[in-house]
Amino acid sequence: MELINDLPQKLELEYPCTWCYKVVANERAGIEIAALEIFCERKYSLEPSKASSNGKYISMNLELLIHNEDERTYFYETLKAHPHIKMVL
Repeated sequence: MELINDLPQKLELEYPCTWCYKVVANERAGIEIAALEIFCERKYSLEPSKASSNGKYISMNLELLIHNEDERTYFYETLKAHPHIKMVL
């Protein structure tokens, strides 16, 4: 039996493409602030996703146009490092 995670496959994307990050924080305002600080003049959209069952966390889908792999990784790492953000998927 082969495990999917053991296969040496790399994600093949054709750039530019629209990419969606799922961003998790304690509150919606934290995600909105992080997006404004990180993407300043870039066009992006934020859509509500889900709240945790106990209401402690909220997630939103952040979608924007990505031009290359480095840019996609940079935005992921920058979002993940922001103090208002708990997790990025």
